[in-house]
Amino acid sequence: MKTRTSLAFLATTSIPCLTYAHPHAYQHRHSHTPRATSTDWFYAFQAPSLAQIDPTPAAAAASTVTSLAYATITVSAQPHSSAPWGYHGSDMATFPIGTGASAAYPTASTNASGTLKPSQVNATQSAGPTATAPAVPALPSTLRGVNLGGWLILEKWMNSDCFEGSDAVDQWTFDQTDGAVAKLKQHWETYITEDDIKAIAGLGLNAVRIPIGYWAYDTFGSGYISGADAYLEKAIGWCRAAGLKVLVDCHGSPGSQNGFDNSGRSGNVAWQDKSQSNGTTNMQKSISVLQTMGRKYGAQEYADVVFGLELVNEPISWQQNNLETTKYWAKEAYAAVRAVATNKNLQIIMHDGFMGPSQWLDVNAAIIGNTTTPLNSTVPAPFAIDTHLYQNQMAADSSLTQDQHIAKACNWTSSALLPASSNLPVYVGEFSAQTNICANPDGSTVAGSTCYIDGCQCSTNVDMQYWNGPLKMATRKFIEAELDAFERGAKGWFVWNYKGPGAWGVSNLVKYGVMGKVTERIFPGQCRFD
Repeated sequence: MKTRTSLAFLATTSIPCLTYAHPHAYQHRHSHTPRATSTDWFYAFQAPSLAQIDPTPAAAAASTVTSLAYATITVSAQPHSSAPWGYHGSDMATFPIGTGASAAYPTASTNASGTLKPSQVNATQSAGPTATAPAVPALPSTLRGVNLGGWLILEKWMNSDCFEGSDAVDQWTFDQTDGAVAKLKQHWETYITEDDIKAIAGLGLNAVRIPIGYWAYDTFGSGYISGADAYLEKAIGWCRAAGLKVLVDCHGSPGSQNGFDNSGRSGNVAWQDKSQSNGTTNMQKSISVLQTMGRKYGAQEYADVVFGLELVNEPISWQQNNLETTKYWAKEAYAAVRAVATNKNLQIIMHDGFMGPSQWLDVNAAIIGNTTTPLNSTVPAPFAIDTHLYQNQMAADSSLTQDQHIAKACNWTSSALLPASSNLPVYVGEFSAQTNICANPDGSTVAGSTCYIDGCQCSTNVDMQYWNGPLKMATRKFIEAELDAFERGAKGWFVWNYKGPGAWGVSNLVKYGVMGKVTERIFPGQCRFD
């Protein structure tokens, strides 16, 4: 769903290739489909019948594992043709998922013959010829991070200047406009700089999540412009110097995993389409790209800074996508990346498909081989889940006062995350300070975007530089409640976004005195956990 509003009242801040313009917030981040989070999605959107896409293909021919210490593995048996996303050909590697079923993806030259279960390539084993990782700083017990969205993947609501004068609506259509190459280069060089990374570290943050599209590694003739990886590499160097950890996030996948503009292409969802181009499906192409990313950023030379690789961002679990197929693919993708990453501590992360982390306990058990291994606080678990928790995406969110938003955030520890006893780490990979509320002079709040008394201000229709004290404090109070909940119930968190319109941008929140260092509290103990 997309709306247009008058820009007369909208907060605007211009930098090269960017104008912050803030229409109604709950329609921002995913403008083509109303959003919800975790269990909200479970009730709002039931997954299609499993009969639509068979998630349990027949087992591949059995083979004997002969070696685990190679970055590329092929099998002597011909892969079975009934994997849920379909494939053909003989130059394939096959990775069973622990149930006897297997799928395949194109791979490189033969080093060994056999099959690997995900649990056979976990973080305790060598993923390549180099078995010893360099000494690296321990992973912080809690990762406190921010997203660098809108940089290496354009989103029109955040990058409107780039789209001026064209009918482009997303990265794919933008990349086919006149002058796109030059505009992208300027944007990549100016949107995020080393000074931004230093500022992020100065806020008490210790990590960043950097979204990037698959086309940075292989366009597959899709029409996208490549070149973004050079800037990702540069940013990782800046993060190393600033002492920040990096989560590399494959934010856009072949065919689009969700139909949102954040995937690179709005509209149709073809990620799980079984049709093939050049002999491969989109899900196979995803794995091919992830292996390229894993070989590079899962190498020992990045082990001190890149702690994780996210396989796919926000794949929907309804309409064209089937959750069981996504879970099956995730196991295959995990094994494929683990096989090529020489950093044995690289954490491989999967988005929960809007179904909540508890839906992924079975996948975690298949990967690590059990459900009881306790988490190590300093060494990344081999597999983790990313969940996104917003309170501005659904119409129902606009009916809440700020106190109700805060109560909902505090309740996330039990409703949207996993208990401390779980051995599946959960990251809140996206959330926002933005809520759709109005603050009265006495500090009380009302839901929505309409004021009823003099001196009231609403978060969605007043430029942040003109926010009064009550609106700033209401926003600060909500941010602190979110952070308290995530510090309590998650392995880490990454706010969306460093730059963005209004309260979507951490840089704005800091600039206008709404937010300080992330460990500071003006409103401690709001959630009353004890």
